[in-house]
Amino acid sequence: MKQLIECVPNFSEGRDEKIIKQITDAIESVDGIKLLNVDPGKDTNRTVVTFVGEPEQVIEAAFQGAKMAAQLIDMSKHKGEHPRFGATDVCPLVPIANITMEETVVYARKLAQRMGEELGISVYCYEFAAFSEEHRSLATCRAGEYEGLKEKLQKPEWKPDFGPAELNERSGATAVGARNFLIAYNVNLNTTSVRRANSIAFDVREAGRVVREGDPITGKIVNDANGEPLRIPGTLKKVRAIGWFIQQYGVAQISMNLTDITVTSMHQAFDEVVERARDRGIRVTGSELIGVIPLQAMLDAGKYFLRKQERSVGIPDAEIIKIAVKSLGLDELAPFDPKKRIIEYLIDDQSSKLIDMSLSGFSNETLSESPAPGGGSVSAYVGALGAALGSMVANLSAHKRGWDERWEEFSDWAEKGKMAHDRLLKLVDEDTAAFNAIMDAFSLPKNSDQEKKNRSAAIQAATKHAIEVPFDVMQTAYQSLEVIQKMAEIGNPNSLSDAGVGALCARTAVYGAYLNVRINAGGLADKVFAEDILEKASQLLQKAIRKEAEILGLVEGRI
Repeated sequence: MKQLIECVPNFSEGRDEKIIKQITDAIESVDGIKLLNVDPGKDTNRTVVTFVGEPEQVIEAAFQGAKMAAQLIDMSKHKGEHPRFGATDVCPLVPIANITMEETVVYARKLAQRMGEELGISVYCYEFAAFSEEHRSLATCRAGEYEGLKEKLQKPEWKPDFGPAELNERSGATAVGARNFLIAYNVNLNTTSVRRANSIAFDVREAGRVVREGDPITGKIVNDANGEPLRIPGTLKKVRAIGWFIQQYGVAQISMNLTDITVTSMHQAFDEVVERARDRGIRVTGSELIGVIPLQAMLDAGKYFLRKQERSVGIPDAEIIKIAVKSLGLDELAPFDPKKRIIEYLIDDQSSKLIDMSLSGFSNETLSESPAPGGGSVSAYVGALGAALGSMVANLSAHKRGWDERWEEFSDWAEKGKMAHDRLLKLVDEDTAAFNAIMDAFSLPKNSDQEKKNRSAAIQAATKHAIEVPFDVMQTAYQSLEVIQKMAEIGNPNSLSDAGVGALCARTAVYGAYLNVRINAGGLADKVFAEDILEKASQLLQKAIRKEAEILGLVEGRI
């Protein structure tokens, strides 16, 4: 499986579209790179670029972007609201798929070395790529910004990890790192006061605020026993925050970096800022996402707000995301298009998916002379419809008048059915892909003994996978019967027929997939595996048939 790394370089130019375009063109000139997002900021005079690819491609693209930035951006003339010390100010690598942080660190240091040696830029490695604990923090590496860089480079403890230990007046310095997924996130306030925005930022950020004698702003800083400033910690772990004023929108913001969203999520940060702002007589009006975000983070946010409204979370992802966008006010300053802001949607190739066809399109494709999609994909789709009906009954029950106190119970069932539904939809395309893999294996050359051996091995591997996929359909469709049965027992009585149809669909999916397991098992050389999975499939089919009969009995008895 492909290793994927995300790279999020921040360039110190956010106003000149031509310069930004030349930098992103340089990045995209590397084959295999997918540019996900370009997010310029006029007031910060900074552009955040996000792209993904395989490791070697990513570090080549990052180098080409940094090289172009060094040619086009003059830091001696740069002004902007955001802390910065270089033309390519920061360039983190983020492991996305099938790659460890340790491997990502190797690539980050390789990129840093090349930038230092070939571009003559002072480079510090930070976060997981840091060579010392002192350089781990990006804020520490960038302290003093560009204006303090000349003096900083003269200090032995701030000798760059790569590149010259003297000021490159045009390009400044760069921080190259390896880190976990970071969300750059701003919360909008109904004030223009940077001082008040900063007060809220100090309330919430992990570093908190320093303790002062007397006046909290101008008073003398109180030090601890070690001579370090005494601090009152903020309320949010793994959060960095400052307040600033954005001239473009005429509002102050709390600008945050959520450095570990498994500790503090976007919606938790938003709600905490809402509370702290309210304490200071300020209202949050919305928020702004910089760059892209993982799908799960958006789903978690949508479900959080749905639960606060005592509504079911077992609804389509698109509806959950819509709730997240509206609840967080992500569309207050500019339109928010999930297809352009959610990383999985940007990476995913939607061009030839069966599940993206219209109803008639899928039916006509099945009707055609092509052998795929066939019975396996149709079984998976029928199963998805059955699971959808089970969740539909749960959602209707969660909103039934007079059943308000049971919303959470039905929401849990709806979510369980949705999980089966989503998996079965994926299996629609996986089954057709498995069939096509068998056809591809049979078309391999067989002119030599080695080619024959390779072809035979490929056929067997593809055949085994073509058995495993419909068996997965059987298991998932059977799991959905649990939800359907429960809805037949306790769900909205007006939807009993829907539960019954759901059971018919689920049993059909199990039976149809069973036939595909059987027909593909006949061509497998590994007879031990074939016999074992056929036995399991047969038992699962019988259980599904019995479960369908039980559900239909319940439905008939309650109608």
